[in-house]
Amino acid sequence: MRQLGISIYPDQSNFERDQEYLKLAHQYGYSRVFTSLLQLKGEGGQDILSQFKRTVEYADQLGLKTVVDVNPELFTELGLKYTDLHVLHDLGVWGMRLDEGFTGMEEAQMTHNPFGLKIELNMSHGTNYLDSIMSYSPELDNLIGCHNFYPQEYTGLSDAIFMDYSKKYRQYALHTAAFVSSHDATFGPWPVNEGLPTMESDRSRSMASQVTHLKLTGMIDDVIIGNAYASQEELAAVAAAFNSDYPTLHVDLAENASDLEKEIILTPAHLYRGDASEYLLRDTLPRVVYSDRSVPAHTNNFTLGRGDIVVVNDGYPRYKGELQIVLKEMPNDGRRNVVGQLKQDDLALLDFLVPWSTFNLAK
Repeated sequence: MRQLGISIYPDQSNFERDQEYLKLAHQYGYSRVFTSLLQLKGEGGQDILSQFKRTVEYADQLGLKTVVDVNPELFTELGLKYTDLHVLHDLGVWGMRLDEGFTGMEEAQMTHNPFGLKIELNMSHGTNYLDSIMSYSPELDNLIGCHNFYPQEYTGLSDAIFMDYSKKYRQYALHTAAFVSSHDATFGPWPVNEGLPTMESDRSRSMASQVTHLKLTGMIDDVIIGNAYASQEELAAVAAAFNSDYPTLHVDLAENASDLEKEIILTPAHLYRGDASEYLLRDTLPRVVYSDRSVPAHTNNFTLGRGDIVVVNDGYPRYKGELQIVLKEMPNDGRRNVVGQLKQDDLALLDFLVPWSTFNLAK
């Protein structure tokens, strides 16, 4: 089952603020919580752990499952052994994310824990790490993956590396997750506040666009907001994008777009015609639905550019009413009305739409 998640950092906040955030996320259907135990080193660690336990218990009461970030060095601090994970079970968490791994044998052994704790791997490691774990016959029901997030600007994964590292998890049919970044949040686990996305290209995108990006890759099941606290508006936008039947790209409508043209654009769902053109993404259904309606030509003789939304006008009688999105710059002979343009955040997502796929357009 696909899940939406938030992140909380009890050592950076207080229980009351976390409580309110958890309640708000729960209202919008969020069911996962990410938090980090990597800050437990040194004095005060046990006090921080008690704060974590209280927050985890409250999340559990709401039905939100918590995964904690740990590394091998922290095993000694917590008294953990890869053959005995009762400390995490007592903490009440759903799973443990290994920010850094062992040799493969230990990870596989941990998946056989009697508590059913999920062992979440760092998908951003790449290499043959996952193959090594799989060679030791892990309990697959308890093995999942999650990418890193990247606090420092310009250090997030490239889109190509993200796809490359994620494919192996898909090949093994493992449940996956990645992070998106709030623009209203002010903190994460470390004293850097430049966003917490998995992919660098998502850092400045709207949250809805980030979620749609992850969905369109086909590589990710769960989406987690990496920093705290996302605003109520952001929580709602992420939930809407995550739960939409089809990916939604957002448009800026032209001022002179007619009511009919707006209806053609904003009515779901658009089907990308299969015999695809290099220049145009075509949805031919509107020309059937609106065959009895006139689409007068606009005065727009400028060159058509990538991301322009056009509706074929009366100058092309057979194709009148057809919705098209420009993929590659082309001349404008006046038979297509420019009625909008994809928002900049979503323009690159055109590359992920494939022939016969369905999508929505929204303001």
